[in-house]
Amino acid sequence: MRVERDSLGEMEVPADAYWGIHTARALDNFPISRRAISNYPDLLVALARVKQAAARANRDLGDLEADKADAIDAACQEIVEGYLHDQFVLGAIQGGAGTSTNMCANEVIANRALELMGHQKGNYQYLHPIDDVNRSQSTNDVYPTAIKLAMVRGIHEFLPEHRALAEAFGDKATEFRHVLKVGRTQLQDAVPMTLGQEFGGFKTTISEDFDRLGEVIPFLCEVNMGATAIGTGITANSRYAEAVRSHLADITGLDIRTAPDLIEATSDVGVFMTLSGVLKRSAVKISKICNDLRLLSSGPQAGLGEINLPAVQAGSSIMPGKVNPVIPEVVNQVAFTVIGSDATVCAAAEAGQLQLNAFEPVMAASILQSLMWMAKACRTLRENCVVGITANEDRLATQVASSVGVVTALTPAIGYRKAAELAHQALEGHRSIRELVLEEGLMAESELDKALHPDRLSGVSDATSQIVLPVVDPDD
Repeated sequence: MRVERDSLGEMEVPADAYWGIHTARALDNFPISRRAISNYPDLLVALARVKQAAARANRDLGDLEADKADAIDAACQEIVEGYLHDQFVLGAIQGGAGTSTNMCANEVIANRALELMGHQKGNYQYLHPIDDVNRSQSTNDVYPTAIKLAMVRGIHEFLPEHRALAEAFGDKATEFRHVLKVGRTQLQDAVPMTLGQEFGGFKTTISEDFDRLGEVIPFLCEVNMGATAIGTGITANSRYAEAVRSHLADITGLDIRTAPDLIEATSDVGVFMTLSGVLKRSAVKISKICNDLRLLSSGPQAGLGEINLPAVQAGSSIMPGKVNPVIPEVVNQVAFTVIGSDATVCAAAEAGQLQLNAFEPVMAASILQSLMWMAKACRTLRENCVVGITANEDRLATQVASSVGVVTALTPAIGYRKAAELAHQALEGHRSIRELVLEEGLMAESELDKALHPDRLSGVSDATSQIVLPVVDPDD
């Protein structure tokens, strides 16, 4: 063990730990979450990049000795490359507006920098976690900047999976473009459509969120570095804000901008609500699609049974042969969590007071988890479900042939009232709409064939369409 000191006294710290006394106190004070901040590698990388940019800025301005700045820079680069992540042992949920996380980063970076300079961990007279690593900074500008950068990275990791899921539905739309089926509204039979149109709709509803997610990134790139405690810039060189912004932009490759009002930027968390809301929108829409997949595949004998989802695992410990829609179900549950996380973010945002919001840790944990889980949910839905979906074409064809919903296509010729009468007659007498129309002489056969052509029923305009409306005996 080694002994470290702070303004509250002394504590023993494991000799081989890169974290120090501030982290040790936080471990005692916040035994809340088993999920440590090391589970959010994007946040650790972002913290390291912020500290790296600060060290370079302070060196350029003459506020930090070059040897110290270079050692801090090198230690930060190791964290960026994935080293020392296990030293970020704090739980994600903590009091202090992220102070413990910032202190932990300061200590880990300082002790690794000391090693690089040839000193032992804890010999802070050579390089100090606060005086040097945290120079010109406060948790109140470092922490929100880091979580914004982590969220940008999370979006960049989520978007490819999101896009790939949409494209997978698009591939199925092409595969099923000639499979006619009965559409449904309010779980009741409606007019015909193609299965391809249904899956094309899934692709479009997911694709609509690409731009919404991308639109958040510029707002996340507006940071308050240089604000220090409350936005006044106390303890920082007057040129520091621009210097650290420039270095952070170079390090991240992002269009980093300094907020025009650092007082406002230090207290406002509106961008977190925006991102959380967009994630919730995406999650809800994907979850609704999963609901549809579960309904369409229900059965296989007593349900809709229109499509088959890949059988990926046994569905029951008591019913042999049962297979459940487990992939849509797990994605549903991710969506429920994202919805709950958004409620948490909104509550935490509202609870902020005066010049700072103390509840950024729970906002960060909620949003970063949502980004990670959504990316993984999109991947598993695509790989383990969507790409393997098949259509029960015979069942679909039978349903269309016997559906009274096709009468809607005849209303321009015979009127709504007569069409309704025919629909009731068809249902009560188990007869086809076509048979009743011809029997009553309401339309010529050629005119009826044109109105009931599959392309007309589904709205498909492709002249090469191979959709065929089968003739099925209503008594079968």
